[in-house]
Amino acid sequence: MSEWFEQSFGEDYLIVYKHRDRYGAYEEVQQMISWLHLPAGAKVLDLCCGMGRHSNVLSDSGYDVTGVDLSDVLLSEAEAQDIEQRVRWVRSDMRSIPLDGGYDAVVNLFTSFGYFDSDEENGRVLHEIKRMLAPGAPFIIDFLNPSYVKRNLVPYTEHKEDRLHIDQYRKIEAGYVKKEIVITDAQECVRRYHERVKLYHLDAFRSMLSEAGLHIEQIYGNYDESVYEEDTSARMIFVGRG
Repeated sequence: MSEWFEQSFGEDYLIVYKHRDRYGAYEEVQQMISWLHLPAGAKVLDLCCGMGRHSNVLSDSGYDVTGVDLSDVLLSEAEAQDIEQRVRWVRSDMRSIPLDGGYDAVVNLFTSFGYFDSDEENGRVLHEIKRMLAPGAPFIIDFLNPSYVKRNLVPYTEHKEDRLHIDQYRKIEAGYVKKEIVITDAQECVRRYHERVKLYHLDAFRSMLSEAGLHIEQIYGNYDESVYEEDTSARMIFVGRG
């Protein structure tokens, strides 16, 4: 039986998340650049790059970028947006990256962590980030804030996109935030997808990073550079070094 993330990041994902555009990625990348302090031409690995929004903007900003993702569909979209073919696109599971490392920075963005059932499997991702980094090089891991999610979870939303009716159901269950996406087309055919992220609170995440040899320098609550606050921050953005 395949994992949820092997099913959910396909053509329909591009429709459901159509609102996430390159302009929003540009603002986030500009903030990341100020945190990373990298020279032009630095080698950056975007782990779980998805449709390549951040990878392409990082490339536009003068970095030598490699984007890694498991989804053929999202990588094809990323490559289509890479008009000048400057980014290296690699298909891989984030737990076992077929690269040698030596990167000047690794970024893991938009809650692309916590996809696996066990702490050991999720921890392997952090060990791979460590392995990819040149000694002492910086990383950014952008994760949700579990406390904020619990307080602000919207159980149900619906909208229409490209003649599709899209229902999204959200809940917190057994230590995960879970989403079911139901897409109904004009012929009343229904397609269902699931997303699931394991909720790691700050202390648990800090312990896993330390075990992987990753050292935190700052934790931000969002891309406005606000310091992380458990009760009010939407994100937990870890900035540190390997």
